[in-house]
Amino acid sequence: MSMTTPPGWYPDPNTPGVERWWDGVAWAAHTRAAQAAPAQAAAALSTVPMHLSPPPPGGGRPERRRGRLVAFTAAGVVFTAAVVAVAAVMLRGGREPLPGDASQATPSASEAAAVTPTKAPEPSETAADPEDAAVLEDQLNGIAIPIPDGWEKSSRSSDIGATMVTDESYDCPGGTSSLCRHGRVTSITADAGAKSPEEAARKDIPQAADKAYGEEILGSQPYGGITSHTEVKAQSIAVAGRAGHLVRWRVHTKEGRGGYVQSVAFPSAIGTEAMIVVRLAFDAGPDGPPLAAMDTIVSSVRQLGDGAGESGGVGGGITRDPRTG
Repeated sequence: MSMTTPPGWYPDPNTPGVERWWDGVAWAAHTRAAQAAPAQAAAALSTVPMHLSPPPPGGGRPERRRGRLVAFTAAGVVFTAAVVAVAAVMLRGGREPLPGDASQATPSASEAAAVTPTKAPEPSETAADPEDAAVLEDQLNGIAIPIPDGWEKSSRSSDIGATMVTDESYDCPGGTSSLCRHGRVTSITADAGAKSPEEAARKDIPQAADKAYGEEILGSQPYGGITSHTEVKAQSIAVAGRAGHLVRWRVHTKEGRGGYVQSVAFPSAIGTEAMIVVRLAFDAGPDGPPLAAMDTIVSSVRQLGDGAGESGGVGGGITRDPRTG
């Protein structure tokens, strides 16, 4: 007569002090703390040969795993008998079954009910926040910028900071193999040394122009290079509740219509309050984003964790004559 091990909680062959549910055919994923006294659990575990414990998931070379599988199959009868003995000890309060007493190996209805497992709770999967995809986060500097309609996060590896771009690309007019975008916004840490937002913005604007319309990292010139620029705006502004400064240039290029580049600098609200620079580059002409969108994007910048960006504020209406800087 074949002997099968009844379903129940038995000592986990791999984890001392833990019980695992045996469903009558195989070990299940459900575990719990051992319910038997420590001495009883230790005695029960000592009856199970250690070499019968299943190998760690994915462990060992393929040929060694096949060898262990053969050993495990050959020792199945011994393992089953050992599990039955353990079940009897646990369910009878440690009393050893009498020889030939088959009833001792099968738990009563009340005992079976006592060890009926409850389904382990499924691990909760945190649903992706739909707003995450609509926000550009600069974790280093602690700011977030809502992504407008028609824009997306940039996946280009050469970007030096948190970057978003307009979702439509086109062949660059300079004849390079690159694809250009009509709009680009990047958040970075300003170069060290600037003592004020105005100084940081003025030091950054030439780099921002060259990055957007000049020479790329590998030396190519998507717009044939910059031929000239004109400062069209410079003013104090509040960004995410911090007093900042912006400088905007109109950039002319050898190929294409050129565009507008703006550097906005303001102190971070975290750490040493280093200067943050948000760079904006919009193509000129009907294909580029409306210039007013620069102000809209800047006014939407917020500190990470804030519900919404702050607009206006200290110096928000102050303008400077570009000729006096």
